[in-house]
Amino acid sequence: MNVGDRVRITESVVVYHIPGGKGQPVEIKGYEGSIDKIVTEWRGRPVSANFPVLVKFDNPKFRAHLQEHEVEVIA
Repeated sequence: MNVGDRVRITESVVVYHIPGGKGQPVEIKGYEGSIDKIVTEWRGRPVSANFPVLVKFDNPKFRAHLQEHEVEVIA
């Protein structure tokens, strides 16, 4: 799993920060996006993030931090 890889959400994940969602829960299982960043450091210091995979979605446009087992790389 590398930055730029296309991924699909395989686990049940509920987010509340989708634009236009007005704070309502949205299930994103099955959504596809690309890996924007894998969080290993913050301000130059190493961190052990709980949700290290930052995925960028295009429709609707938002980002979400996920765990590695919640996404699968697609071709």
